Amino acid sequence: MDLRLPGLRGPRRPRRIVSAVAAVVVLAGAGTWTAVASDDDTPAVHRADRVMAVDGVRLDTSYFTSGTAGRRPAVLLGHGFGGTKDDVRQQAEDLARDGYAVLTWSARGFGRSTGKIGLNDPKGEVADVSRLIDWLAKQPQVQLDRSGDPRVGVAGASYGGAISLLAAGYDDRVDAIAPAITYWNLADALFPDGVFKKLWAGIFFNTGGGAARFEPALAAMYERVAESGTPDTAARELLEARSPSAVADRIKVPTLLLQGQTDSLFTLAQSDAAEEAIRANGAPVDVDWIAGGHDGGDLEGDRVQSRVRSWFDRYLKGDKAADTGPAFRVTRTGGVDSTDGAARLRGASADTYPGLENGERAFTLTGRREEQSFTNPPGASPPAVSALPGLGGGGLSQLSSLGVGVSLDFPGQYASFDSAPVTDDLRVTGSPTVTVHVRSTSDTAVLFAKVYDVSGSGGQVLPSQLVTPVRVEGAKAGKDVTITLPAVDHKVQDGHRLRLVLASTDLGYASPMTPATYTVSMKGALKVPTAPAVTTAAAPLPSWVWWLPLTGAAIALALLLTARRRTAGPAPDPALAEVPLQITDLSKKYANGDRYSVRDLSFRVEKGQVLGLLGPNGAGKTTTLRMLMGLITPDGGEIRVFGHAVRPGAPVLSRVGSFVEGAGFLPHLSGRENLELYWRATGRPAEDAHLEEALEIAGLGDALARAVRTYSQGMRQRLAIAQAMLGLPDLLILDEPTNGLDPPQIREMREVMIRYAADGRTVIVSSHLLSEVEQSCTHLVVMDRGRLVQAGPVAEIVGSGDTLLVGTAAPVEEPVVEKIAALPGVASAVPVDEGLLVRLDADGSAQRLVAELVRLDVPVQTVGPHRRLEDAFLTLIGGSA
Repeated sequence: MDLRLPGLRGPRRPRRIVSAVAAVVVLAGAGTWTAVASDDDTPAVHRADRVMAVDGVRLDTSYFTSGTAGRRPAVLLGHGFGGTKDDVRQQAEDLARDGYAVLTWSARGFGRSTGKIGLNDPKGEVADVSRLIDWLAKQPQVQLDRSGDPRVGVAGASYGGAISLLAAGYDDRVDAIAPAITYWNLADALFPDGVFKKLWAGIFFNTGGGAARFEPALAAMYERVAESGTPDTAARELLEARSPSAVADRIKVPTLLLQGQTDSLFTLAQSDAAEEAIRANGAPVDVDWIAGGHDGGDLEGDRVQSRVRSWFDRYLKGDKAADTGPAFRVTRTGGVDSTDGAARLRGASADTYPGLENGERAFTLTGRREEQSFTNPPGASPPAVSALPGLGGGGLSQLSSLGVGVSLDFPGQYASFDSAPVTDDLRVTGSPTVTVHVRSTSDTAVLFAKVYDVSGSGGQVLPSQLVTPVRVEGAKAGKDVTITLPAVDHKVQDGHRLRLVLASTDLGYASPMTPATYTVSMKGALKVPTAPAVTTAAAPLPSWVWWLPLTGAAIALALLLTARRRTAGPAPDPALAEVPLQITDLSKKYANGDRYSVRDLSFRVEKGQVLGLLGPNGAGKTTTLRMLMGLITPDGGEIRVFGHAVRPGAPVLSRVGSFVEGAGFLPHLSGRENLELYWRATGRPAEDAHLEEALEIAGLGDALARAVRTYSQGMRQRLAIAQAMLGLPDLLILDEPTNGLDPPQIREMREVMIRYAADGRTVIVSSHLLSEVEQSCTHLVVMDRGRLVQAGPVAEIVGSGDTLLVGTAAPVEEPVVEKIAALPGVASAVPVDEGLLVRLDADGSAQRLVAELVRLDVPVQTVGPHRRLEDAFLTLIGGSA
């Protein structure tokens, strides 16, 4: 048995991925180190950015180290699909401070890395990881187990989680992994039981930039399956070859599997299959079911990263005292926090992983009739609604754990069978199973099975918004089918019933387009797993403290069903009733609780303004926007929108529209149909959408009638903006709305923002395109390292009299720049293409500056006030962008 623990290493097998030539060449950035600032006494982190030539592509990488000289274990951090290395920068810095050498990279086809997207192709992305390990083996900071073999772990979420599993299967030098919310078998994830998961597949390919950005075989596969609606054998084989399951017998390293409960893309069954295979290889495996997932909810970033660090401490550093946590842990939602409206999370655990069918209890199900018939409508429309991929990112699926149902089944398109009321609270932990008899007027039937939690009043909730697709071949003759329902962790209260629903359609999946009639009947009891060995941690407070918030929460959640949710909070401030936004002393700490992402931030936005939120990467812009939208809670300070305090679920958020991190659209629906579907999902009246007004402002014209798959990137962005403008919110928040657009499209987006604010509404836009901000915005807020640097009208900041542009005949050397910055009356000096940008403090003057420049032999040609936002921005942040 080769567990490959630190200090106990068995014989090596030859590496499976090799290269005939030296594979890694540093093209740019070698030795360019950047010190990452810290607000406390922790050691500084040094980052080196390099572009490496790896097997014919260029990979954009960052290398993080900290502390004293000496060798330490290394960690590779992969990013999620559609992201870049910058998404894991904070985790990389934290691991570096904890004594690791950390390498991040943008995968092929993302960020500044070249190449086609291969969905973790063993000959592409997986081979890249082995080449990066080759590079780590040559670094003087990295601990070696033998020549060319660094002590290395791999972690990542989603796409990055799969690459960690694949790296362990293809390269024997990997010593420990921590994959999160990822897949074991991609074919099973996108083609469950031979049914095409069309929404998520469409989001995959659209997020990647369209089929042309993928390897040709993948692009052809997607187009073929999307057109037919049915995955073929070749499509399945193509995805299986790129799945960790293809190398199941080779993954023999300590593995921490973190899987999301609110995840219709990669379900808990994926981590269950991974656990079974890796444990069979003799490796230690822990499983952690987190609260969030691809459908939203709480991803528990602080806790998850802490557990990953402990896992690596144990299996990379060899720290036997490191607490790696229980063999199995599941996060459970226990009501709502009365202070901020957020779901309360509590952990439950067991000494061994229970699997998905442990401690089963049987429940007899009966229907209105023993045998029930229903139709698959022509064109499979209208479809039932369960999860809303790309639209439910705010956490709709998590509402099911709080007793709020958002699913929809159409009469005549489903059969249902109920249990008797449960006599005690029932905790479902795992995958229920049931056998039914299916008969169809067509030879092939496709059903969607789900189990609802039905209250005494008849309200029904679909746990985690999950369904199981079932393809039944030979259904004309009738067939018994055993269905494994989605794995969930859900509490069914005393007096509630279980309801099995078999539907003919589902929004997320492709159904047969030909009409048919299905007839189903029960052939056995519903078997429900309870995992009795999994116990919930004791509540830290007396029971009355736990239940008291639930009383108010129950009222709030009931009101949510009618879109009038109320959240406890400070009383409105009448003096700010006409002020779109006022932020006062806002603070939010980093994940480990000792560094600030936003600190003591205060500014105000008035009606009719287009406010640009500027700052370098890591300045705290996105954190500020997420607090403003009620997605995360500040540690200090206050946000008021039209006088009302902002917190998760606050009613005033209905006056806020947002475009953050893009929007997912259904590629085969038209632009108008996508917007109408989104608005229906909010539960608000159709007349409140002001759809026509939003569309007129967005200026999409005849394109609204076309399928979204035909849209250009600019049109998709404008459709996303139109979605944010539905309801004509008084405050519109746009995060990087011009990403990926060409200059004409950027100009059109500018006109959209200006038109929207023209009627007295307010727009806040975060962007890196400074020239565009200068033309679009009326006011600016500049942030750096979480703090406010300057706020005011664009003209005032750009034309600020305290900043001078000094034109020089030749570039000024860095030592001279430092001397100028240290002069009396000079606040900062930054080199620019034309010379120097110098900001004066209260005691400075242009005359004294020129005299000092002459004394320092600076070849001055011109001196005058600067007039570009880019210059002002660089001056304000001291060149740290």
